[in-house]
Amino acid sequence: MKLAASLDQGLHRRLVDGLYVEAMIMADEARAYFDIRETSGPEADDPLRRVAFACESLKVTTRLMHIIAWLLSQRAWQRGELNDAEMLDEKYRLGHAATTDPALSANFPFAARALIEASQDLYERVARLQDRMARPRAQAEPNPARALMDRLNAAF
Repeated sequence: MKLAASLDQGLHRRLVDGLYVEAMIMADEARAYFDIRETSGPEADDPLRRVAFACESLKVTTRLMHIIAWLLSQRAWQRGELNDAEMLDEKYRLGHAATTDPALSANFPFAARALIEASQDLYERVARLQDRMARPRAQAEPNPARALMDRLNAAF
């Protein structure tokens, strides 16, 4: 696959699997938290806060679903269900997800802010991975650890 050519296949699999588990756990936590908070808490009293809270809930969910969809397409490529040419299609790229205004989320409970920030962090990590995979190996920055591993492998 041209998109993963600059990553070791085993590393690619471990990264995708680890990120997938993290995304699924976070999606479950977000669902549980936002389902409970919809009907309770200070957001329920103020209509504007309730709408803002609902919008942020949707943003978190959207971010996580984009991540999970991208990771599932990576898994499909690993299993040979998608070929290299199909993976270049825009529909298999990470979808755009809106960010959250920190000033708006500052008024939310700590748990909500933590979920929002964690989902944004995960999205940014997956976006960096996608960008890294899209770079040809020649353009990738030199990795001192990889150079050392290559030297050790050559020696033994």
